[in-house]
Parts: sequence; C-alpha cells; structure tokens
Amino acid sequence: MADNQLVTLSKEFAVDVIKLCDVMKRRGKATTIINQLLRSGTSIGANIHEANYASSKADFINKFQISLKECYETDYWLDVFYDAGIISKEEYDKAHSQCSKIRTLLIASITTAKNNA
Repeated sequence: MADNQLVTLSKEFAVDVIKLCDVMKRRGKATTIINQLLRSGTSIGANIHEANYASSKADFINKFQISLKECYETDYWLDVFYDAGIISKEEYDKAHSQCSKIRTLLIASITTAKNNA
C-alpha cells in the first residue's frame, strides 16, 4: 500500500518540480542551478519506481535509500531558492510539504524493509 502511495506521490512531485523549474526559468532567476533541483526532485520517483523491479531485498532498500538522499537534496535546494527570494512562500510550502511527506513514507518503508530482511 505504502509503495503504491510512494509511486503516486513521487510522480506527482516530479511533475510539480518540473513545472516549478519551468516557472523559475521563465522568470530568468538562478538558471544555472535550477537543474540541480530538477535532477534531485525527479530522481526521487525514478528510484522508487526502479525499486519495484529490484533484484533483491538489499537492492530494493538501496533504491529507497537513494530516493531518501534525493529528498534531502531536494529539500536543500528548495530552502536555497526560497531564502534567495527566487520562489514564493506558497511555492516553497507546497513543494516542501510534498517532499516531507515522501521522505516520511520512505523512512517508514526503509525501516520496515530492513526489519523484514
């Protein structure tokens, strides 16, 4: 159940990150580092999706741990863009909330998978 929710949430988040990065590019702000957010924000879901085809329990856990790292990186970039005044509070709050929810689910899933290993 949580895995399906993670897939759905992370895909929705990736789409929202793509749209946010597009908005920032059109504003002409921080164009050289926007790709950092774009890469990390879309990598979360890609690794979660890839985990569904893991070759072992260890591979599954590893993919989720990579997704978790990408969540932390994405959160960092959101903080930077917000603190620099490049994204609004509303844009930040929405993206940060989505990222936090995914992170919480990832931590719970990793813990469960490790306990069942």
